[in-house]
Amino acid sequence: MSQTARRGADHIPSRSDDGHAPSDQSLRIHRLVQTEINAGFADDVRRGLSAETKRLFPKYFYDALGSLLFDAICLLPEYYLTRAENEILERDADEIVASVHDGGPVTLLEMGSGSAIKTRLVIEALLKRQTRLLYVPVDISATALETSARVLLQSYPSLTVEAYASDYDTALRYMHDSAWREGRVLALFLGSNIGNFEEAEARAFLRSLRGVLRAGDALLLGADLKKDPAVLEAAYDDALGVTAAFNLNLLARINRELDADFDLRTFRHIASYDAQGGRVEAFIESDRPQRVNIGKLGLEVTFAAGERIHTENSHKYDLAQLSQLATGAGFTRARTWFDHAEQFSSNLFVAVEQADLIKP
Repeated sequence: MSQTARRGADHIPSRSDDGHAPSDQSLRIHRLVQTEINAGFADDVRRGLSAETKRLFPKYFYDALGSLLFDAICLLPEYYLTRAENEILERDADEIVASVHDGGPVTLLEMGSGSAIKTRLVIEALLKRQTRLLYVPVDISATALETSARVLLQSYPSLTVEAYASDYDTALRYMHDSAWREGRVLALFLGSNIGNFEEAEARAFLRSLRGVLRAGDALLLGADLKKDPAVLEAAYDDALGVTAAFNLNLLARINRELDADFDLRTFRHIASYDAQGGRVEAFIESDRPQRVNIGKLGLEVTFAAGERIHTENSHKYDLAQLSQLATGAGFTRARTWFDHAEQFSSNLFVAVEQADLIKP
């Protein structure tokens, strides 16, 4: 996941709603990577499709078309995750913030902030308790960061944004040496993104995040819960075929950007729940023997009938696993909130003393 970092940071001014550029205290964007996530696309495609078990990485779903398709997925009746998390935050944001707020300033840190739409509910709850708020979003896309920051600064004049355009690992390393926090920290990792990590990766990521926090700081972690496999599989293979289009867009993207000749009509989307692994697995399957040429890579890829490309795992949790994940990363699971159907969870992980950290 890590991309090449460079020393220092570029600061990009935004503009307020009166058309004037705010001061550096309103918005700073630290560019910690030379290029954005697309830079490694060709190399990852070459490695992934040359492997004995073919794979493509889910981080490449989100080109312009993929992002629009994912927005559509979030509106589908089968895809409960976004609605469930929104329900929790709309109902419980004040209570969540009250669990962290100690009367002093709280800094809001968010990993993978994107458009920061759900974040508004937490921002508003914090601004009920303090007159100013420092918001520290981390996202691989500087464009997404600047766009969302501009919108937030227009809505909340008392907000200050200290943004990091970076992968998670680089941003967290940089934060160790930066004076970015004010008072206690509430970190956010929303949207069940933790489910895309394998177990060891999830623990390593959370331990890295814990490394920039202090005892008493907290993380609000979104996590999808184990449930009826039929419900899970429908969420990742909807009746309208939007999720199938989202998955197959990876092949279309390779066609567009790497001059390949994938015939999407000869591939299909597969999503199934592995009960033993506790995860939904997504694949692209070839329905016939075929060869595909990827012009810009000078690569020919051979597929057998029924051969699959693994594109995503989405891990589901129970409360015992969430407690274990917290403990292994230097937190304790202090509180969990559920949507009304108890399909999704928002978990408050509180950072423990460093001496209590359990080694991986």
